[in-house]
Amino acid sequence: MRLQLLSDLHLETEAFTPQPAPGAELLVLAGDIDSRWAALERFARWPVPVILVAGNHEFDRRELLDAWPALRARCEDLGIRLLERETLTLSDATGRRIRFVATIRWCDFDLFGPAERPRCLRAARYFVEVMRATQGGQIFDAAAVREEALACRAWLVQALHEPVEADATVVITHFGPGLGSLDPRYGSTPGSASFCNADEDLFPLADLWLHGHLHCRHDYRVMHPPGSRRASTRVVSNARGHGHKGESAGHDARFCVSV
Repeated sequence: MRLQLLSDLHLETEAFTPQPAPGAELLVLAGDIDSRWAALERFARWPVPVILVAGNHEFDRRELLDAWPALRARCEDLGIRLLERETLTLSDATGRRIRFVATIRWCDFDLFGPAERPRCLRAARYFVEVMRATQGGQIFDAAAVREEALACRAWLVQALHEPVEADATVVITHFGPGLGSLDPRYGSTPGSASFCNADEDLFPLADLWLHGHLHCRHDYRVMHPPGSRRASTRVVSNARGHGHKGESAGHDARFCVSV
């Protein structure tokens, strides 16, 4: 299956017009498309099915308990399939069955291990200062983000271990799945744990892992030891980022990946 991948378009501020990629069979939106949700309309009449995995900025200045059902209703009205802790199996043009396993996978701040968690939590002012979201009326701070992240992780582990008849498994998260997805501009710092999780142990359960969140592009392959379910896993991000910061330079809006 040929997948067009887009994320971190930030259409609440960016002047960008997405276009369908020739030959794509599915469009995957890996989060941070538009914090206002208004620009989701641009994908309403897309020529192929559209999957959305929400990003953190889809919840800016919102109450999470209200935002999730509202975002789902918005997507349903537009013909977009929102996936959150859900799986979906689709057949491609050749009849191959592709299983999609999807969750926002908030960060749990354990990227560098439990010993470094306190430092990473202290560095996570991002979620309060930028998102200004609430959950159950309380500030959606780093501790609350971690609780959500652990629930996402538990679901992901269970879903990936479930027996299924599929020719390939694709994981979609907004947050990065490991150190290989760090932004090279910033390197490895406590703040990096706000952008990536230590999910490398799950790589052998997926053929392809798609993500966003970091405003840079990634396409790398992780090899697995003999005896693993798969010889390797490909990890791909096609985040656009902010034009005024130069992050969109070199971005391929029609980028596709095959699985």
